[in-house]
Amino acid sequence: MSLIEMMILGFLSERAMCGYELRKKMEQLQGDMRRFSDGSVYPATARLVKAGLISERTEMRDGRQRHLFTLETAGRERLIAELRGCDGLMVSDFNRWRIVLTFLSIVPDKDDRDAVLRRRYDLLNGKDVHFFYCEAGNPLTLDHIGDPYRRGLLKVNDAAVAAELGWLGSMLDLAD
Repeated sequence: MSLIEMMILGFLSERAMCGYELRKKMEQLQGDMRRFSDGSVYPATARLVKAGLISERTEMRDGRQRHLFTLETAGRERLIAELRGCDGLMVSDFNRWRIVLTFLSIVPDKDDRDAVLRRRYDLLNGKDVHFFYCEAGNPLTLDHIGDPYRRGLLKVNDAAVAAELGWLGSMLDLAD
């Protein structure tokens, strides 16, 4: 399932929306990272309608004909399955992880939600998550980097990782 499809199903789990509303919600979630065109939203909604995951009807809104999309039971089940199985790039890439977290509460079983959180926790806790490496492939620490902007990037990243590990630990009831 594409990220666009996951976001569409996720936002439709909250309420029925037209394509314009979906596009705006997706852009808000991604911040300045990405803009979505009708050319990316409507083909995705067409695929989801064809798969029976969402339904579509037209109605007049604000004097304009709008395509209103509604999440079907099969769509909710598919979204839950996708979220439950998130690992790999879905938990290692921050932008993807943000989408997972946005909709993770849809997964009804706490153990399933915790398993996803645990995969992210283990990734952050057990792996170096720096950006810069030496020629031999070893991570560079602040002691090895003179550039003030790269140092800043590492400091911000280290603080974010520490904060997220703290939050994940609290969600998973892990002792400090």
